[in-house]
Amino acid sequence: MTGHIYRHVILEQYVRLFRGAMGAEFLFMDDNARPHRANIVEECLQSEDITRMDWPAYSPDLNPIEHVWDMLGRRIAAREPPPTCLPELRRALLDEWCNIPQDQIDNLILSMPRRCKVCIASSGRHTPY
Repeated sequence: MTGHIYRHVILEQYVRLFRGAMGAEFLFMDDNARPHRANIVEECLQSEDITRMDWPAYSPDLNPIEHVWDMLGRRIAAREPPPTCLPELRRALLDEWCNIPQDQIDNLILSMPRRCKVCIASSGRHTPY
């Protein structure tokens, strides 16, 4: 992914609209991936008056979606028989995505304040969560 693609696909099509629905209290969270920090992305966020959450350089695992991707990957790896082609993998991913319990996702989201406090206390370094 490039900064241009990230801006067009993520920021313009989703984040901008979500920010409009959420109002002034909206705080955008991404990580330090290179496309997220491209000048074109910074300019887009500024032009849309979108505030970005400060993100410690060593803490990409703060984002709850990273944990959901991990759950999804573990579910796919545990399938018997495993997917053997792209169409099977696509079906398996959709099935497993739908079968992740919503309460697990809710718990990840609700854990954000605690995980952010731990990250701040460790100065952005490794955290034990």
